[in-house]
Amino acid sequence: MTAPRPGEAPGEDLCRLAESYGVAPSYSPSPDRTIAASAAALVRTLAALGVDASTPEATRAALAARRAELRERLLPPTLVCWGGTAPAALAALPEGTRLRIETEQGETRDRAEDLPPGVHRLAVTAPDGRSADAHLIAAPPRLPTPAARSYGLLVQLYSLLSRRSWGMGDLGDLDDLTAWAGRSLGAGFIQVNPLHAAVPGVPTDPSPYRPSSRRFPDPVHLRVEAVPEYAYADDRERVRALAERADRLRESVLEKGALIDRDAVWELKREALELLAEVPLGPGRRAAYCDYLAEQGEALEDHATWCALAEVHGSDWHLWPEGLRDPRSAETARARRELMDRVDFHSRLAWLTDAQLTAAQRTAREAGMPVGIVHDLAVGVHPRGADAWAQQRYFAAGMSVGAPPDAFNARGQDWGLPPWRPDRLAESGYAPFRGLLRGLFRYAGALRIDHVMGLFRLWWVPLGLPPTEGTYVRYDAQAMLAVLVLEASRAGAMVIGEDLGTVEPGVREALRERGVFGTSVLWFERDWDGDGRPLPPDRWRSDCLATATTHDLPPTAARLTGEHVELRDRLGLLTRPLDAERTEAAADTGEWLTLLARLGLLRGTGGGLGAGEEEAEVQAVHRYLLRTPARMIGVWLPDGVGDRRPQNLPGTWDEYPNWRLPIADAAGRPVTLEGLAASVRLRRLVEVLREDGAGGGGDGGGGDGGGGREGARRR
Repeated sequence: MTAPRPGEAPGEDLCRLAESYGVAPSYSPSPDRTIAASAAALVRTLAALGVDASTPEATRAALAARRAELRERLLPPTLVCWGGTAPAALAALPEGTRLRIETEQGETRDRAEDLPPGVHRLAVTAPDGRSADAHLIAAPPRLPTPAARSYGLLVQLYSLLSRRSWGMGDLGDLDDLTAWAGRSLGAGFIQVNPLHAAVPGVPTDPSPYRPSSRRFPDPVHLRVEAVPEYAYADDRERVRALAERADRLRESVLEKGALIDRDAVWELKREALELLAEVPLGPGRRAAYCDYLAEQGEALEDHATWCALAEVHGSDWHLWPEGLRDPRSAETARARRELMDRVDFHSRLAWLTDAQLTAAQRTAREAGMPVGIVHDLAVGVHPRGADAWAQQRYFAAGMSVGAPPDAFNARGQDWGLPPWRPDRLAESGYAPFRGLLRGLFRYAGALRIDHVMGLFRLWWVPLGLPPTEGTYVRYDAQAMLAVLVLEASRAGAMVIGEDLGTVEPGVREALRERGVFGTSVLWFERDWDGDGRPLPPDRWRSDCLATATTHDLPPTAARLTGEHVELRDRLGLLTRPLDAERTEAAADTGEWLTLLARLGLLRGTGGGLGAGEEEAEVQAVHRYLLRTPARMIGVWLPDGVGDRRPQNLPGTWDEYPNWRLPIADAAGRPVTLEGLAASVRLRRLVEVLREDGAGGGGDGGGGDGGGGREGARRR
């Protein structure tokens, strides 16, 4: 029999086999509608999990084998113990089964109750001689809720240029922003875009959501002058020449309207960092570097090896000599030895970047921020990057993550990111996920999880098929959440889930149970189960980060003026006549403005929308957020100076300069960090957030709310 044709319906055995591996044979975009996955999608997805379902005979054999495996299995590969309570799976073991638990702390126990937090090893032996080993994740029952409401600033770091930047915002700018916002503005946090390492190349993919590695940060964010060895570089003339080139690059953005050129910035910084690598480390610095190498271990060695090999063979490891495509091969080990200087160079860059990130979080705490810096965890990694190479056994070959068709995108979406295999994660005790989180929590006061629904399920799209031919694959959400809560609690950090868009029932409740915050965006908060009107503030949820907009949406001023519709029209992105889009956008905005006026939040506005009127309406939007019980209020930093341009316009590539715009004022003139600090408009918006009595329910419980709907996502 040939492979299933695209769109062909799956048979009953194929559906049962798929379900036994957590592959959904159908999905429901709405409560009253169910769509079956195609046979081709199920067969290809099962193949990526190592299961042959290519023919009816193979499917029946695989189903029989799977049923036998599950019937004979004593334990799943990973169990979860919440708050010291023994996993339910242990109660189902045959009477008389012996337990032996080797805890992470080195103790041996024979009971699964009251275990210390950690990832332990469990061995069981049944009376009939059968035995099994499993990982046992013991996690606190939930993360604590912040003691008080706080507000913070949301910013894409690359867009935040100071007069000291080398053409894009850097970690020195983040440190300065954090100190100023904490001490002068009373902000409780700063949220930034993912700072993960990018895939090198010309041009580099500018999206921070398609990184080479989520585990290690990108040295392009380094403030070169803040590296201690900078003061001791021998070739001072060359250092000065690099600084002058950096000045010209910065001025081209700030004064001449050029886009942020990440590749040009990295070319300069790499050259400077090569000079600094020639400076011997002092005894204390050498000891700190060695400690970092020992702590990061094989993960850092793999990452630095990939970086060194990419310099020689290009950034797509699929095209390297065959022996180098395997990180554990003899050829790779030999190449690592031959390239040891370059491996050390890239290891040192990771260390330097980690140190500046840690310093920025320390500054946040010293500035009085209760949370500090909120880092962003992208949903996946680039298929050609370092993580996909080093951890390839954990990724599903021939698959990509995306989104199914919905009301906002009838064709579905393919984000080009390989998904993790849930079976391999479970077999390892979620080791890659644990290592990833532990690395990020080294310098994060909180972590935003992009597309947090991916902890529960992801839409897998077989390569070569359209997104409509995908299917959902389920993950062990309890284990994923347990790892997340364990690592966050160890770091004393918060977790915020980006739960916009299509969210299956029960997800938000499960996240709330474990103390994971959600994300609520004003324009999407409507009574979707009722009349569709704006959701009253007292019906918003409290356990969330509430904002007016995000990096994927129009700035507030653009939405208020309707400029976001005009922009999409200029780029040919509208699917309906311009007048219809204008009318709908105006009606949507009008409903919100009417509500803001009725609540007395619009102050000092007249009839038109001049500069003063617009600013007053932006302020009113944020007063509304303060009326909700949300524990965290986020302000999109460009909103503070009237910026009209979205940082990313979903559905575009070359048509729009995604991820390459500096923060600008209402006229499109770039605004530096120094300019932000002096901005009267930004100060007035901040004063709104600090008004006495303006919160109106900071400690309230609030409803579930968070219905939220999202337009086209960013990929």
